[in-house]
Amino acid sequence: MTEPSGETAPEAPEDVAHEDGAPSAGPEEETTGPEEATGPEGDASGPEEETAGGEDGKAAGEAAPELSEAQAELAAQRELRARIEARKAEKSGPVAGGTKLSGTAADLLAAVRAVEGGSASGSAFFEAAPEPPAAPGPREAVRPPAPAVPVPVPAVAPAPVVAPTAGALAGVREVLARGGAPEALASRTAAALGERAAEALTEDPWRLLAVSGVRPEQADGFARALLGGACGPDDPRRTVALTVWLLDRAALQGHTALTVDEVRAGLAGHGVPDPEQAVETAVSEGAVLLFQEEDVPEENPEDREEDPDGSGEETGGGAGDDGPSEPPLVGLDRYALAEESLAEGLARLVRTVTPEEWDGGELERAVGGHGLVLHTGGEAARAEPSALAAAARERGLRTLVTVHAPERLDAAERAAGTAVPLAALLSGTAGPGRDEEGALALDLLVVLDAPQLDVETGALLVEALPDGCRLLLSGDPDVLGAAGPGAVFTDALAARVCPRVASRRPDPGPLGELVSGIGIGELNQVEAPGKEVVIVPVRDAGEAVHRTVQLVADSVPRAFGLSPEDTRVITVGHGGSAGTRALNAALKQRLNPGPGRFGGYDPGDRVAYAPVPGRTVAGTVLGADAEGLRLRTADGEVVVAKERVESALRHGWALTAHQAAGDRWPAVVAVLPGDAAGGLSRPWVYTAFGRAERHLSVVHGVDQALPRAVAEVLAPARTTRLRPLLTGLLAVPDEE
Repeated sequence: MTEPSGETAPEAPEDVAHEDGAPSAGPEEETTGPEEATGPEGDASGPEEETAGGEDGKAAGEAAPELSEAQAELAAQRELRARIEARKAEKSGPVAGGTKLSGTAADLLAAVRAVEGGSASGSAFFEAAPEPPAAPGPREAVRPPAPAVPVPVPAVAPAPVVAPTAGALAGVREVLARGGAPEALASRTAAALGERAAEALTEDPWRLLAVSGVRPEQADGFARALLGGACGPDDPRRTVALTVWLLDRAALQGHTALTVDEVRAGLAGHGVPDPEQAVETAVSEGAVLLFQEEDVPEENPEDREEDPDGSGEETGGGAGDDGPSEPPLVGLDRYALAEESLAEGLARLVRTVTPEEWDGGELERAVGGHGLVLHTGGEAARAEPSALAAAARERGLRTLVTVHAPERLDAAERAAGTAVPLAALLSGTAGPGRDEEGALALDLLVVLDAPQLDVETGALLVEALPDGCRLLLSGDPDVLGAAGPGAVFTDALAARVCPRVASRRPDPGPLGELVSGIGIGELNQVEAPGKEVVIVPVRDAGEAVHRTVQLVADSVPRAFGLSPEDTRVITVGHGGSAGTRALNAALKQRLNPGPGRFGGYDPGDRVAYAPVPGRTVAGTVLGADAEGLRLRTADGEVVVAKERVESALRHGWALTAHQAAGDRWPAVVAVLPGDAAGGLSRPWVYTAFGRAERHLSVVHGVDQALPRAVAEVLAPARTTRLRPLLTGLLAVPDEE
């Protein structure tokens, strides 16, 4: 019974309605509780526990070349935060657009204009907190030189990571104790709120919500313990903190903003008596921003250039002035500025490229004539941008390919330096040198797995490209989106502001046929003579775990000559009786039993490691020493500080679909227990099934929920601003 049976794919979908009860955009859609916000699935939660004191102060005073890749990436992102503040300081006039607002919304916008005019800080509410990495500032700001990489000019060492002092920690522990909060929060609270965290909490107990994992009811109890009868549900400190918290939670679902009505509804759900006034207060205090969806950044007339493709008057304009007004949006400044920076950067590339006539197919001609090109297709289509990159090098262009998952790099290309992981390129530990302005020495950058770009990573990447550089974003638009907030690839496709080239190269074999059908909403039966696709029916979650372990440890290795290391298990969430926790516990017991003496891990354990928020790296535990847990990853050996093990590591035999997106394995076991039905959607199934190269086993316990999800359940749209921003800046005709 443990052998793959050679059964074919599930039956075709029925025409029955199905309601998707789980969000599918963003990393939290696969979690079961707030504790998941800091897991290595790569979410967009605050990085306090990732950055503060995590290295026992070892980073202080060290030279940049001694930083690890994770430290270098965090340091580069932290330096970019300073540019956000510089950009805000440069804004002296009112925000662009938004003239269609009236009534309360108009009053709120007037408050924003006061903030933008400099009378209030856009981050005043959390001014003491070391904020998460944010997007780069405008083009005129100075680019940060990449740390730990040889460049033509001297590199500037990034600011060191400073651990909270003993005095700060002692003060925080004392305040937490008075408020009845657990002492375990002390280090994270000090990291989030800074050296004066104790004073900040005493003055405003709801600032505890800035600490990742703290929920409103916990902050309310803490505030009541400290303030007694001096606080209530309408306390301005509470309503402002809740507004920011709601937007932070929305970012975990992939949104960069929410409508005013959504924010008001969220506040009402937490007992705020006057949600409308609460939003107005949050805007007036600069904690959040208010804007129309069609608002576009003010363009500098000096930056206007002749449209290189000859389309004429395509360098300005709004995003649908004649259409109905969109509802006002509320967002955090870090994501608003990231989207503006990304839109402006893409517009700059479009306008500064010199069009050339390149010989070859549709993709070659498009890249030759434009600064920005989007390429779509499945797994087989990845060969097309790679071939384009090789041809561009033959033309003498400085060309680089970058990918989301280091494991997917071609060994020869990586050795030659022609392909690098995206994280290593941004952190400066791989890739070309930079000029005196910090721009990458490139004429063409090819980005594979572009759907995995979140808005901050996209802004950081585009800001690093010099004027005249061509950018090709390539990927499969049907896969699950980025773990972080934003929908860069989807928004760019929808904006229709540049050439979009769709590959006609189908994915081969039974697996390619199955996944291609899922992409158009059809769960077809496929002929699988080589047992490429096997269905393993189960009655309950316990049987699902049992059969999964059998498949990974015995059946798949015996049938296909693969080791258990060549197989990954993909399931819907971390919690539940057949989530990643339960599956990893069972797989560890079978594949690598041990006492877990190193923080729950043993040498040989497979792990999923989050070096920074928004990125998951596969690794294997090598051992432990005084510095921490040592892992072997595709990028080499890394050390995870012991205080970061709990927040940055999970066992990695079983992953969520978001953790697995962008990577592939010879064999995949997709686990669908009965309680997973509500979390299924077409993008989830497409992503999970598409991770298999040679063999897919489906541990199937959801009956007709699977074909219904494929046929009817799409991923909820993310609320973002990038599409209208791009449309306003680059309103060009459709180019299919």
